[in-house]
Amino acid sequence: MKHIGLVAVGNPSRALLDVIRPAVAHAFGAECREAPLHIDPRPMYHAERNQYHSTELLQALLNAAGTGSALLGVTDVDLFIPILTFVFGEAQLGGSVAVISYHRLHQEFYGLPADDNLLRDRAVKEAIHELGHVAGLTHCEDYDCVMAASHSVEWLDLKGRTLCEHCRRAIGE
Repeated sequence: MKHIGLVAVGNPSRALLDVIRPAVAHAFGAECREAPLHIDPRPMYHAERNQYHSTELLQALLNAAGTGSALLGVTDVDLFIPILTFVFGEAQLGGSVAVISYHRLHQEFYGLPADDNLLRDRAVKEAIHELGHVAGLTHCEDYDCVMAASHSVEWLDLKGRTLCEHCRRAIGE
């Protein structure tokens, strides 16, 4: 990955985009810029779940993608895939697109006081994790590695922000 484009999906927080951009650039040694695209998530809304289908968002990103860049969609809408209640993000393994949502990364979602630092940390971890999938990485068994699976925010909070040595080697760093 030499270039990463951040794509607004809906109306994501400018402050979070400004935190995610340098973090993913550093994590992958890539140039990261906001892409001149905007994806409207409304067509991916499923009223029966009151959520947005993340795989459909990936397809919209793929349809908008140029060549030579990875795209990371960032949104505040609640995402799902049919076999799970929710997802924090989804990526095209070894492909070029990923999407993350910070909807469930807010402490307020769980009835707790707001914590902007924790929200930023969670969003960065999820962004790096999903872009790791784009780079071809699968889930890692090292619980400190950002590529460890996260089925809840508690698991997300426990892992680090960086790739372990094994995962770095796997993507040629």
